[in-house]
Amino acid sequence: MKIHEYQAKELLSRYGIPVDKGFLCTNMDEALKVYSQLPTKSAIIKAQVLIGGRGKAGGVKIVHSEEAYKQRVNDILNMDIKGLPVKKILVGEVVNIASEYYLSLVIDRETKSVLLMLSSEGGMDIEDVSRTKSEKIHRFLIDSPWGVTDFLARRAAFKLFDNLALVQQAADIIKQLYRLLVATDASLIEINPLVLTVEGKLVLLMLKSTLIIMRFIDIPILLSLPKQTKKRKKSKRLRLKDSAMCI
Repeated sequence: MKIHEYQAKELLSRYGIPVDKGFLCTNMDEALKVYSQLPTKSAIIKAQVLIGGRGKAGGVKIVHSEEAYKQRVNDILNMDIKGLPVKKILVGEVVNIASEYYLSLVIDRETKSVLLMLSSEGGMDIEDVSRTKSEKIHRFLIDSPWGVTDFLARRAAFKLFDNLALVQQAADIIKQLYRLLVATDASLIEINPLVLTVEGKLVLLMLKSTLIIMRFIDIPILLSLPKQTKKRKKSKRLRLKDSAMCI
């Protein structure tokens, strides 16, 4: 079961993992109420759909005025991304980003272990990085009996940072993500991007977020949400010669 970004953020925050604040909206009135409560006129608007590529499809926008905000909210709530209609948006403050990173935990079926992957090349082009700069992606297999030890978490974090304070922040995030993966029987937790703010804090922005869970008992937020399905395309009929027809 894939879950939306706003659902994933609630789970992450329960495990003490730092995420940027966001407010769920389903219409213009709700969006305007949220905007009036933001500390600045700048805001980020993100479509909530169960598919990647939101940014490149125009489903993630940053605005700096109320007029632009209204226009972008209207545009995103009336679009569909790869066949999925946008019915919800997540509105939040704009984070001052210094750099972006990639972080994921996935079940590696070949080794029957959890695979931790990190990269200093986070962002919308992470797929290109995996194809053209595979050396930029660092991989660590996690032994099930031991899990993510302090040593392993710090060793992985040092692949991204030299600063000891940032290494400790990253190590704590990695350990908590692993706890979440085990607690929910998740098969994949993907954070892109993990950002370093200009204030020196690591925050999970999750412009692209994937958290695939296998068990959702005792997680009420997941039980109350409807499934999102793609629009069915109307079949096209092409008339051919004689009495043949192609559907």
